[in-house]
Amino acid sequence: MERARERSAARETEHPTAQVTEAEPELELLVHGVGGTTPEKMLGDPRTVRITGDDTAAVFRRSDHTADAPAGQGPHSEPVQEAYVWCNLTSGDGSRALWLLLLPFMVVNLAHWMRPAASGRGRTVRFYGLLVRLAALTLTVLLVAAACEVALDLVAWQCAGVSACAQRHSWLGFLSPTVSSDGWWSLPGRRLALAASVPAALTALLWYLSHRTWSAYESHRPMSRDPEPETDDDALARPGFWYGRRLVARLRAAHTAAGLLTVAAAVLTPAARFDHRSGGPAALDALGWILAAALLGCAAAVVGVVCRRGRSENRLDQQLDRHLVRRLPLGALGLLLLTVLYAGWSRPGWRSAGRLPGDPAFGALMLAQGLLVVVLAVVAHDLYRRRPDPRAGMRGLGGPAVALLACALGGVMSGGVAQRVADWLDGTRALLDGPPVLLTWQASAIPPILAVLLAVVAHLALRTARLARAERDRVRDEHPGEAEDPSRTRAIAQARAMATLTDRAPLVVAVLAATTLLIGAAALAGAQATGEPPEGAARRTYAAVQAVAETSQTLGSWLVGVGFVLFVTWARRAYRDASARRTVGILWDVGTFWPRAAHPFAPPCYAERAVPDLTWRMATWTRHTGGRLVLSGHSQGSVLAAAAAWQLTPSVRKRVALLTYGSPLERLYGRWFPAHFGPRALAALHGDVACWRNLHRRTDPIGGPVRLPGDCGPEVDHQPLKDPLDYGRTPRQPLPAPILGHSDYQADPAFARERARLLARLRPDLPGQRPVPGVPE
Repeated sequence: MERARERSAARETEHPTAQVTEAEPELELLVHGVGGTTPEKMLGDPRTVRITGDDTAAVFRRSDHTADAPAGQGPHSEPVQEAYVWCNLTSGDGSRALWLLLLPFMVVNLAHWMRPAASGRGRTVRFYGLLVRLAALTLTVLLVAAACEVALDLVAWQCAGVSACAQRHSWLGFLSPTVSSDGWWSLPGRRLALAASVPAALTALLWYLSHRTWSAYESHRPMSRDPEPETDDDALARPGFWYGRRLVARLRAAHTAAGLLTVAAAVLTPAARFDHRSGGPAALDALGWILAAALLGCAAAVVGVVCRRGRSENRLDQQLDRHLVRRLPLGALGLLLLTVLYAGWSRPGWRSAGRLPGDPAFGALMLAQGLLVVVLAVVAHDLYRRRPDPRAGMRGLGGPAVALLACALGGVMSGGVAQRVADWLDGTRALLDGPPVLLTWQASAIPPILAVLLAVVAHLALRTARLARAERDRVRDEHPGEAEDPSRTRAIAQARAMATLTDRAPLVVAVLAATTLLIGAAALAGAQATGEPPEGAARRTYAAVQAVAETSQTLGSWLVGVGFVLFVTWARRAYRDASARRTVGILWDVGTFWPRAAHPFAPPCYAERAVPDLTWRMATWTRHTGGRLVLSGHSQGSVLAAAAAWQLTPSVRKRVALLTYGSPLERLYGRWFPAHFGPRALAALHGDVACWRNLHRRTDPIGGPVRLPGDCGPEVDHQPLKDPLDYGRTPRQPLPAPILGHSDYQADPAFARERARLLARLRPDLPGQRPVPGVPE
């Protein structure tokens, strides 16, 4: 610290013009990207000190820069550096491994934020959000219905009702009428009532995880400030954008109630069917009708809660609908208990046979999801044509495509669990009827979908190979006069070609979504029309059709089994191994940036903690010191940096410069989330902050230019950085320079140069601004 003061004093002596005005303190606030890192690596010093925050997310400094202003003063010295480390928000303790089970919920939540940009279309935008919330609700019902299929149908109804199956699994003996000699628990209704505890416990676990993660993430309130004039291009600047407590609580209550009602319906249906037969007990028959009406009424209330209210972003909404949040789940729980008592009543002559009536339920869910996705696509297209953006992914249909893939992922996971449990209970497939036919059709749809996906991958591989060959000539032209190394040229060209695959993601998603929709519709029609699995439905057709059906069914079942084993294995490894958990955390880094606007059981939004952290730090530092601040974000950190800059007050924004590198702001977020990171939104951000510079490389598969329209583009985007820094061996680089791609942007001399220029632009009235010593222009 003292050496820094001495260097500053020496410069002032050599250049007296610099003493015309007193220099202000300078700060560079570093924000890392996906995968996380350590403060020691970010700051380049093993001696770091946490100056604010906790074990989950914190700001660090070098130990010799523990004060706010003493170092980094003046335009000719390095600014003080602080590192904001947020990686533990997504890859902390072992419980993060359980988030793998919430993958479909996370994907459908992304669909909410992928709507096209719209101006003056408030009702259509709200209708879009409503459709996504309804699709999310069907996923909760699907997950709980799959748990009911396993616990109630396969275990309690089928296996416990067949003496041979119950004898193979001795732990089911007390539920079997034969093994237990008609014991108290052997009645079908009581078996169902006991098995209902499994899906009910799953629903309770989802509620607990959502509530617990809310306390850790979304309970951190942003800074209170007056709302600015509202526009459609700066939604992330609204005061309440990063505080979704009220909506998450409402949706959590509704989804919890929906899960409990699904369990109650699964218990009620077989008992009510038995009571409705001719000659059945009149009292139980009437009670069954009353309970069915109550379940329908409560289900209508759940749908009403989901439809009634979306996000409130224009202000910091701190209210909570306490009566609704408490009474709706408790009412559903009360109905479940009454249903369990009703089903457990003694009914002479009632025996379990065949399957529980699950086919219509799964078919209705799949049909509802398909219709919601189709209507969502119509609404998204209507929004897109009002303000077309050629860079938007899939021409505005990215949200419906992702919602469809979320539903397909939920169906595959549900069917996979059911089939694996059925194989475990009845390995010979001769004792039990097995899961509903529709789940078998869904598993059989996996091989043709994978075949189409492999064809797309092969097409992209050929295209990348052709592009790599073309890039070799460009690499040679960029290094005239240097001796060519063919292997070096191929490596650079291959890195550039591989980096372009990110821009082909819309093609992959579009083909995958279209194929899933068509084959899923065919599977639903086949299951409903034949009532048999694909192999049985194709018996009376051509031999080629039979072979395809048998192969798809067998291969689909095998693929589901392998996928289920890999899923469980990876989740277990992630629970025990911190490095594997960090790898899983990369998925959450990208998928959980957005608030839980559609599904309350999705993994929590880490930005609702990180953005207020950054905003508070920048606002308090500038207010305390009056200094200049460079907000420096790499990769996903640049997205957090942009979101935090939007949340600052206008006076603070004008004291902040934005430096982004390896940034997916336009390449990924601008294309897939055009309503919030589209061209107009990024142009508005450029106008709000004091200045902005973006660094990128052609070898970077994630980062890219911001591509602002008009004169703003060259002002923000630096020319693509050289990568590698030197083609061959040089006195400065006696060993071959590595191809950096997405990493280590600070190693490029352009980084320090552009940072110094940003700091200089923050105070244009300072006289005699000179380049940083030792840094080339």
